[in-house]
Amino acid sequence: MVDAPPERFEAAIGAIDAANAEDPDELVVGEVRGPKELVHARMMTDWVQRLDPDADELQLLAARAHHFRRWTSPRSDQPPGRSGYLRWRTAARRRHAEEVGALLAEHGYDAAEVARVQRIVRKQGLGADPAVQVHEDALCLVFLQTQLADVAGRLGDDATIDVLVRTIRKMGPAGIAAAADLDLDPAGAALLTRALGVAGSDEDLAR
Repeated sequence: MVDAPPERFEAAIGAIDAANAEDPDELVVGEVRGPKELVHARMMTDWVQRLDPDADELQLLAARAHHFRRWTSPRSDQPPGRSGYLRWRTAARRRHAEEVGALLAEHGYDAAEVARVQRIVRKQGLGADPAVQVHEDALCLVFLQTQLADVAGRLGDDATIDVLVRTIRKMGPAGIAAAADLDLDPAGAALLTRALGVAGSDEDLAR
């Protein structure tokens, strides 16, 4: 953990939560219901702690702020299609990092600490930085819990399998193991099992 007063961390988490609580959209996951990005951020933080019990406060701040006020820049800001989605996602990630950086500076975090949180939010170093990999794994797990059913309903099984295979390829072993143990609905579980099989076959062929 960063050697700093716990009050600073708690105040920053509270400020991030207060901002995300303004999300007009609602997310329901099991018995949990609330502003979408607030629920999403808390799930993300929980997964980071489960995947890395030694996660420091900068990792947890990045988890809490990974979609900071995302509803203010909707997907419709970019053209339809995958290229438009990727541009939107990159711009959103950059904006989240900038806005949470300003918030953290206001709560007493120094430039190096702010930069570390921003690198994790932007997922810089994925594949080389263990903290960024944990962050990515947590993101993928929350995606599976909150969006898989909707994606499957919109895209159909075959296209959803493609999405899931791309997701699995970004995950580390711990994240993949956690994904396999998720309590999904039968249709989602079947799709994930198929995708895990495809991804595993692809890895075998690459060896």
